[in-house]
Amino acid sequence: MGDRSKYRGRLQIVADVLTAAGKGSRKTHIMFRCYLSHKVLCKYLDESVRADLLRVNGPSEPIYALTDKGKLFLERFFEYSERRRQMEQSIKNILSDETTLEQMVRSCEDH
Repeated sequence: MGDRSKYRGRLQIVADVLTAAGKGSRKTHIMFRCYLSHKVLCKYLDESVRADLLRVNGPSEPIYALTDKGKLFLERFFEYSERRRQMEQSIKNILSDETTLEQMVRSCEDH
């Protein structure tokens, strides 16, 4: 699941719900695994079913499971997440370089 110390965006929550559902999970299991309220979970489950990312099995207590489209979403989401993480690290490195350069300029001014 995503990092709980930061705000999770919509795509991360969808990915968390799909990951928790896996090959088949009940609503309560997904809710606790994703750290979501019942109301918020229902919103994301409904959205994911309408988008054909999840299917619902079982008449009495529904069991949610990934569809092929849901599996594809997760594959693409994890690739996107990795590229984003790398890009954020690159930006962090660039900003660090900028700070170092600024400090070098200030050092010259101090002399």
